[in-house]
Amino acid sequence: MSQSSGLNLFHWGDPKIKTLHVTWFAFFLTFVVWFSHAPLMVFIKEAFDLSSQQVKALLILNVALTIPARIIIGMLVDKFGPRLVYSGLLMTSSLICLGFATADSYESLALFRFLLGFVGAGFVIGIRMVGEWFPAKQVGLAEGIYGGWGNFGSAAGAMTLPTLALLFGGEDGWRYALGLTGIIAGLYGILYYRVARNTPKGSTYFKPKKSGGLEVTSKRDFYFYLLMNVPMYLALAALAYKLSPSGVALLSQNATYVMWGLLVALFAFQTRMIWNVNKEHLREGVPELEKYNFKQVAILDLAYFVTFGSELAVVSMLPLFFLETFDGLSPVKAGLLASGFAFMNLVARPTGGYFSDKLGRRRSLMFLIGGLAVGYFVLSQIDGSWWIPAAVVATMCCSFFVQAGEGAVFAIVPLVKRRMTGQIAGMAGAYGNVGAVTFLTALSYVSYSQFFLIICGAAAVIFFACLFLEEPKGNIAEVLPDGTVQLISVE
Repeated sequence: MSQSSGLNLFHWGDPKIKTLHVTWFAFFLTFVVWFSHAPLMVFIKEAFDLSSQQVKALLILNVALTIPARIIIGMLVDKFGPRLVYSGLLMTSSLICLGFATADSYESLALFRFLLGFVGAGFVIGIRMVGEWFPAKQVGLAEGIYGGWGNFGSAAGAMTLPTLALLFGGEDGWRYALGLTGIIAGLYGILYYRVARNTPKGSTYFKPKKSGGLEVTSKRDFYFYLLMNVPMYLALAALAYKLSPSGVALLSQNATYVMWGLLVALFAFQTRMIWNVNKEHLREGVPELEKYNFKQVAILDLAYFVTFGSELAVVSMLPLFFLETFDGLSPVKAGLLASGFAFMNLVARPTGGYFSDKLGRRRSLMFLIGGLAVGYFVLSQIDGSWWIPAAVVATMCCSFFVQAGEGAVFAIVPLVKRRMTGQIAGMAGAYGNVGAVTFLTALSYVSYSQFFLIICGAAAVIFFACLFLEEPKGNIAEVLPDGTVQLISVE
């Protein structure tokens, strides 16, 4: 695959290959830290005597902050560049991870788990970095390698952290295992700043004309953009409800009302920011060369909702699913079996990007989302009577389509509008977390089988939405600081 695409992944002397490797490993560490709690949840549940509802609340909290964080990080990346932002994120998340590892109450566990959702925004940063270094004919495969090998961090954590906790031993073994991941992430943040560069030598790093929201190129797209922001706020409102006295009672009823009020105020503030970014060029008109169709962004958001959103949800619940479905499994074995879902990231996501580069971007995405729907239908049929190896194979087959679909989504994202790649990736990534919150919230009300069927149904709907996706073609135009127009090929 690498040779036929002109990508020699062992050629460290090539600056773009070096950049790809140091960047996917940064993403790998963010996923280790972000999902370090999942394989250790059995130990955490025992240490704090947590109820099942409290455990499910932690799972939802883990993905909640990532929704606004990916939007914010996308803006910061476009403005300041991925080198500085990735380094800062890794070092900050290191401290939060250590806070979670030393938590002494369920309230502090919940707070630090909520804050650790910020580390999940790391994915957005590398999308812009890789998009800067690779041409359109290779960007799908390169983004797939970045995303797939980085996403493998959750599988690596599931395979190693329970054993590491047992090696440390004692009641606090899980704490030492978690803390170690945070320390490693912080040290790598320093290294990344020293090694990485935002663009190839001589290239321009294009920045948005204004910060605060995506630039759109028609009034219809402006209203469409505002509408697409609503589900992100609804997901956060649903989370607040889950934490209210009607859920796990982490928030009082008055605090819940305050949270809802803040979300309404934040939506109004964001709407004003988006209008400030767009009002001048919408009044004056946008040159034909600089136009793009926001519909493309919206469809990619929905595709990532069901691909990455379902992966986050399933990775969070799969160890417990295996533990409760099959008798006689230990927590370590359940974690190892569940790691098969994320394990496929190593090959699936790059394969999805490769298919997109070679076979057509819309066709590849639709095929993979269709396969995902079938895969989740099969998972909904698993029960205690299944042969465990057959259940693991079904899980891995489903995960191939899930993660290859993610690769196909982000094979398109860098080709929509270069100077806003961080924000477009941030919005798509946020929709992935909206999907995770949606599916995990559903899980708290339904059985495992019904949970998988809900994802299957969502995938079927989004499969048809992809019929309206347009293939990137020709060039995207970016304006240099001196006013010169530069055309960037997307074919």
